[in-house]
Amino acid sequence: MSWAADESQRRRLPLRLVLAVPPQHDTQHVDGTPGQTTLSQAGSDRLEQACCWVRGRHPEVAVTGDLLGGFPAPVLGGAAREARMIVLGSRHLSRTAEVFSAGSLVVPVTAQARCPVVVVGDAEHISGQPPYVVAGIDDSASAAAALAFAFDEADLRGAALRVVCVWQRPLIMLDDERTALRGQRTVLSEATAGPSEKYPDVHVTHEVLTGHPVEELAQAAEHALSVVVGRRGSGGYTGMRIGSVVHGLLHRAHCPVITVPADRARHDRPRRRPYGATAR
Repeated sequence: MSWAADESQRRRLPLRLVLAVPPQHDTQHVDGTPGQTTLSQAGSDRLEQACCWVRGRHPEVAVTGDLLGGFPAPVLGGAAREARMIVLGSRHLSRTAEVFSAGSLVVPVTAQARCPVVVVGDAEHISGQPPYVVAGIDDSASAAAALAFAFDEADLRGAALRVVCVWQRPLIMLDDERTALRGQRTVLSEATAGPSEKYPDVHVTHEVLTGHPVEELAQAAEHALSVVVGRRGSGGYTGMRIGSVVHGLLHRAHCPVITVPADRARHDRPRRRPYGATAR
């Protein structure tokens, strides 16, 4: 929640906290009313405490809390249709538990969302100076959207931006390795040229790493403010729609993981629309 509150303050946008109350199956009461009422009251109290905490941390942030009935993933996805971003806490479930648990959020919400999704697993533990954001890109449309978001995030935070492209040796090499790496460097140079002009105050470095994309990106972002990557698009419930690299980073990276869809609308800071929803 602190990540979402701080980001709302940086972007001057309101924050909506959402807590879902799943249906109860009471063995003594067919409709489960007594148990549901108790759970709803506890949820309402928790939301009020959270809103008070945000107001104490950032009095200028307009924060609201909504208690909604239903399972967390579909409720949060529906509540955030008009959000600029969704922020989730991660319990670091195993991949199997994350996909099949009724209460899991990370994979299904990330797969369905039409806006950037931030998954915050651990507290920020930056040791590198200056602070930096990592963007993992390739030549896809979603990577271009992720890079644009990463530039904006770095600019907001006064951080440097480290743009990384990971080359993984294919089983069958059509070109020699030197030619392949040169092609990846060209992708990086062309991708960062335009955004660098738009954000002249952001110090940008870019590099091509060799190895497994998940491991290399996670290592590059070990002490980063966040790692930003593109995802395939919205639709579907499981990780099949978010891509193997995104799925791997959600379980491997220690810093916040920000995934950006290819069809993300153009970002406009001054507009005051609902920023997003946070849940844990």
